[in-house]
Amino acid sequence: MIKLCIIGAGSSVFTKRIVTDLLLMDEFKSIDISLMDIDPERLRVSKLIVGAVAREIGVSPSINTYDNYEEALKDSDFVITSIQVGGFDPATIIDFEIPKKYGLRQTIADTLGMGGIMRGLRTIPILVEIGEKIMEICPNVIWLQYVNPMCMNMIGINKLIPEIKSVGLCHSVQGTAEMLADDLNEDFENIDFKCAGINHMAFYLKFEKRRADGSKEDLYPRLKELAKKISKGEDEYSSRAQKERPEESKMKFLTERVRYEMLNRLGYFVTESSEHFAEYVPWFIKRDRPDLIEQFQIPIDEYIDRCEYSIKKWKDYSKTLEEESKLESYRSNEYAGEIIRAVVTGKPVVINGNVMNNGLIDNLPDDSCVEVPCLIDRTGVSPTRIGKIPQQLAALIQSNINVQQLTVEAIITGKRDHVYHAAMMDPHTAAELSIDEIWKLTDEMIDAHGDMIPKLN
Repeated sequence: MIKLCIIGAGSSVFTKRIVTDLLLMDEFKSIDISLMDIDPERLRVSKLIVGAVAREIGVSPSINTYDNYEEALKDSDFVITSIQVGGFDPATIIDFEIPKKYGLRQTIADTLGMGGIMRGLRTIPILVEIGEKIMEICPNVIWLQYVNPMCMNMIGINKLIPEIKSVGLCHSVQGTAEMLADDLNEDFENIDFKCAGINHMAFYLKFEKRRADGSKEDLYPRLKELAKKISKGEDEYSSRAQKERPEESKMKFLTERVRYEMLNRLGYFVTESSEHFAEYVPWFIKRDRPDLIEQFQIPIDEYIDRCEYSIKKWKDYSKTLEEESKLESYRSNEYAGEIIRAVVTGKPVVINGNVMNNGLIDNLPDDSCVEVPCLIDRTGVSPTRIGKIPQQLAALIQSNINVQQLTVEAIITGKRDHVYHAAMMDPHTAAELSIDEIWKLTDEMIDAHGDMIPKLN
């Protein structure tokens, strides 16, 4: 029997999505699932959710819960991590509220910027601890790593545990490809694409439609025409309006004006959402330019809204779920289930995964983490060599890699100076604050985190 261990299973919505995908596959109707979380109440609710999904589908997996990952890891074939070190309160609140005192506003703050740096400092050591236990208890597993900040985490894991079999996973590549097909009124089943870069800043190098006669149509000309209309205000564009969590956001809907503007400027479409991307660059969130926030419809503090909505949803589950409950089940666009099935059955699948570069993209550093197509089969994960990407894309990506590598260096060396350096190099932070302000902000955030991050000298 295949055994899957989910560490951080108290992330109940994510756990439901992954488990549902697997239980809908014929190969895994009796899979052994180990749910691990340090919060006993969240763990209890997640077990009820998995049971409710299984009853709805009509399958009988083995479901066990653990409050420590050493026990949960035993005999595992696959491990998924979905932890949030420090939680919403206090860690996420600190990540938003202290920068705000300095006039530095954020949208998501989980990947780059001051929030991403601090999340990396508190998360990498815990993931390394988990990785060391994996190597001790079940060294042959494939580790499906979902925790942000993805690139920082994967660089840290691979530098400190280079022998581990791990791949970082996200839904932005496939999710955005589906969105673009929808924007063009095309069937996603007929779309082919090639995408490469880093997590949350990969670009579609090709985006094509397969015609009935077997030929292919390049869809970029149509996307660029749409981008021009959006930038001129000629289109009432909001591809995700009323489709994606409208109730979670302070704004009535989320739009993609930032990403379509970047298509106008760079010539390629980026994978992660506009609310994410706006804080990876210096051009859209400026304290003295409120007109930009309005023009590009940037949802400041969006992640706070999402967390509060998720907490409410979890409380609703905890109040209403019972031992005999059933929950609606449908496939998600996450990669985990497809990867597990490909490894177990040998039927290959291609996904976009986050791995160390090591020559996959020529004009990015070898010791950076890149997101590229990966072939998955019985042998595991085989990344695709991309070669050189357009130089303007590499230059923009490098501005983010600088922050990622310096944050990991702070963890490896224990040097506080590298946290300052990471903050100084961050595009959004550097565009808003002076060097002195950046250092003071960094000190205040480190002090506020206390024991949540390693001691830095």
